[in-house]
Amino acid sequence: MAEDIIIPIVVFATIFGIFYVWIITRNKERMALIEKGADADIFFKKKQPSRDRRSTVLGLGIFLLGIALGIFTGAMTALYSMLPDGVAYSSMIILFGGLSLVIFYFIDKKMPGGKKE
Repeated sequence: MAEDIIIPIVVFATIFGIFYVWIITRNKERMALIEKGADADIFFKKKQPSRDRRSTVLGLGIFLLGIALGIFTGAMTALYSMLPDGVAYSSMIILFGGLSLVIFYFIDKKMPGGKKE
């Protein structure tokens, strides 16, 4: 019965501790940079160009399409083969999800302003 009380307390204490350490460390870094006379612009994030957001949305869309095709193909594989359902679904989801990421890489590389290597 004590676990019902202790576990949530420990979880919230851990989350609080992580955020506390993160904020304190960030504050110390900023104070050290200010003492050295660094420019304050490094504290503010610059907005992403619209091409980066468009590329991110395109990548997410292609990835979700690949996952959907994986689920569909997994269902067909489970129905028409002797593979167990879990194996058929998980293997097809991983296969089509990975293929969709590879396809997105090549599409993004060909887009204007795409990643050059």
